Amino acid sequence: MTTPRRTARRPFVPRVAAPREPVDPAGIGRRVVRRQAKGMDAAAVAAALDDARFDARQDSRHEGLADDVRGRAELAEWERLDQLLAAAPAGTVYDPDTDPVVQDELAAEAAAAADREAAVREAQRIAARADELQALRELGTLEQTEPADGDEAVRDELTRRAGGYVQADVDAWLAHALAAHRGHYADPAAREAAAGLLPPPVLAHAALLAELARLVPGADVDELTFAARLATTEPEAAGALADFLTRAHPEDH
Repeated sequence: MTTPRRTARRPFVPRVAAPREPVDPAGIGRRVVRRQAKGMDAAAVAAALDDARFDARQDSRHEGLADDVRGRAELAEWERLDQLLAAAPAGTVYDPDTDPVVQDELAAEAAAAADREAAVREAQRIAARADELQALRELGTLEQTEPADGDEAVRDELTRRAGGYVQADVDAWLAHALAAHRGHYADPAAREAAAGLLPPPVLAHAALLAELARLVPGADVDELTFAARLATTEPEAAGALADFLTRAHPEDH
């Protein structure tokens, strides 16, 4: 009986979970006050404010309640509503749906929630692309893959998964693509943005590759492996060499 071959299992990469919204005791206190105050007129709110002030004085005598964030927020909200109704026409009752402060807070909360959701979607996209590039590495076809917008962040994710170790093959892939203007690097704006997204060794490697390819157009990739070693160990020297070669033949640019 033939024993089935076992293939190496890829390391488990946890999926991106939506971050929990932090607990906001002060916000909870303000919302409680607004629910209680809904439909109250100025006199009722003033009476509620007196009660809140009495409770605050009582709480101040207890050391464990001295730093009661929610309690202070509730008192401040009653004080705000008291001033709001005092300035309103007689007979006005409180309605949080017409309170401009409440509406501004709701708009800000909605915007923050949208930002969190967008961040989660972007993290999921980066994780999926990292899975894809990892699979291509294992198949040995990474070099033939066109880089896409956002792959600089994917590089960082792959490095994080590797425990901070530099991913030499990924860095070389990005450097070659940047030098040859492949994939999204065909766009000058993407190449310019890469200067702030990729580490100096990758940028130096790309710059040196571009100059060497210009000087020796038919050079094979295997002939230029020294460029990666130089850029990795001496990125400043590699960048300086690329600048020197550019100045040596400015007419070719």
